Amino acid sequence: MVFERRKIGEILVELGAMAPAEVRLTLERQAQATNQRFGEVAVAEGFLDDLVLAQALAQQFGLDFIDLTNFVPDQELIETLPSDLSFRYAFIPLRQSEGSLEIAIADPTNVAGLDNLEMALDTALSCKVASRSQIGQLLERGQGAKQVLQEVSEDFKLQLVKETDKGEEVLSIEKLTDDSSPIIRLIDSTLFDALQKRASDIHIESSMEGVLVKYRVDGVLFRATEPLDGRFQGPIISRIKVMSDLDISERRIPQDGRFKVRMGGKSIDFRVSIMPSIFGEDAVIRILDKESIAKDLHGLTLDVLGIEDRELVRFRRLIREPYGMVLVTGPTGSGKTTTLYAALTEIFNEQEKIITIEDPVEYQLKGVVQIPVNEKKGLTFARGLRSILRHDPDKIMVGEIRDPETAQIAVQSALTGHLVFTTVHANNVFDVLGRFLHMGIDPYNFVSCLNCVAAQRLVRKICVHCKQPVNYSRQELEESGLDYNKFKGHTFYEGVGCRECNGQGYHGRSAIVELLDIDDEMRDLIVNKVSVSRLKKAARASGTFFLRDAAVNKLVAGLTTLPEINRVTFAEPLELDNGT
Repeated sequence: MVFERRKIGEILVELGAMAPAEVRLTLERQAQATNQRFGEVAVAEGFLDDLVLAQALAQQFGLDFIDLTNFVPDQELIETLPSDLSFRYAFIPLRQSEGSLEIAIADPTNVAGLDNLEMALDTALSCKVASRSQIGQLLERGQGAKQVLQEVSEDFKLQLVKETDKGEEVLSIEKLTDDSSPIIRLIDSTLFDALQKRASDIHIESSMEGVLVKYRVDGVLFRATEPLDGRFQGPIISRIKVMSDLDISERRIPQDGRFKVRMGGKSIDFRVSIMPSIFGEDAVIRILDKESIAKDLHGLTLDVLGIEDRELVRFRRLIREPYGMVLVTGPTGSGKTTTLYAALTEIFNEQEKIITIEDPVEYQLKGVVQIPVNEKKGLTFARGLRSILRHDPDKIMVGEIRDPETAQIAVQSALTGHLVFTTVHANNVFDVLGRFLHMGIDPYNFVSCLNCVAAQRLVRKICVHCKQPVNYSRQELEESGLDYNKFKGHTFYEGVGCRECNGQGYHGRSAIVELLDIDDEMRDLIVNKVSVSRLKKAARASGTFFLRDAAVNKLVAGLTTLPEINRVTFAEPLELDNGT
């Protein structure tokens, strides 16, 4: 008797997941598409999600369905399998039994692929069906890329690469293992691994130990692999130079470049800086994953940044003023631009025109005119800002004030009825005042237009997967400027390190803000050029929370650790912390 497999559309209608009219419409769209299955078209059209599709496919093929939402992969089992197969055939190993391997797959129709996988593993397969997105997420979170990276560096043979690349460099999961050159495999797998670990930068350093590969995640560096042999430093840097269209013969001066990679249908930009050192050349690769930034910032508001409610209320009031200047300050990577994006997103409406000038434009804001700086073509912040003023804006964002000319135009814009958002590099709110006055800006004009100054830092959050209580000694608390008697009974937390946080004990970051509201009293003090200590006393008296206060509040709330707040902010003397 021949088993007749039911059609997927019938099963979905029976499950109540699709209406007959939606099935007919999907079939029509499928006829117009090239090599797309019914389920893929239905998911793309939004008629159902891939979890329901997986349940229907399991029913169609007489297989069990598995929901991988809370599934924790068996790391020992994964490490026994060749690292590239999970990616190539899109499966998750579930359980090893005698004579067979149980796996989760998304596509039971790929019989040829399953046969090839069975031959490659030399074992019988028992299949369950799971959703494609869940399998993809587990593969991304898994250690596949790290295994490839380790295999490449362990099995390294010195091979000078003949680089003939032109145009974009294409990185795909298949390429990680298919490429014949170990240098290319190393660079590609490093890029892939860094993206999965949410790295913002990749550092390739030459040292006495050899070549060190480090990632910067949540603002902190950690080693990606064991040191590679120093002989491979030259080929690695040459490969990066060729990808970035730099001069591979020049090794004595710094070089800057960029390249673009396509991975999984999305484009990612990489900025490269090459710097000569005593052991050779070092490289730093900045990752600009604009699509991930856009995903992270989707629905971005000030609420998601982690700013305390008290400061949030004040900041929201100040960004809704009709004119003036809102200054955000802090070092590179402290989240200044993200805060300004969130502010612009909150105040945007169709009745007002908002224009920004940035270097570079990191994320496209809906309804906002954004201009990228191009200094090679003569489009500087100052020149662009002059042009913006002729475009009748209501609100303006200047990515960064770097020179007196830009500062002067920004101040004049704020004085003539525009609301100006901008950033400047300074350590705290009081250093900003000095920066502007040293640029030759008239103090009276400056303080007249200034609504507020916000100094910002990012503290790492404790990983929720490995968070554990911890006790700090009297010496640790007092050296950090905290009153032992006040905090001795309090429970603090730290992360011990797990797979989810790459053994760091932290996952993600949260903003701490020092917000100085410029009132009439503060304006008088600034114009009269009083000392910073007097400004601080006046600011504290008017309700300003300093960065250290905000950091300690995060510590007490169990969101971060004592070492982390000491890394990011200065420990104030104990008497200041008591308010005396």
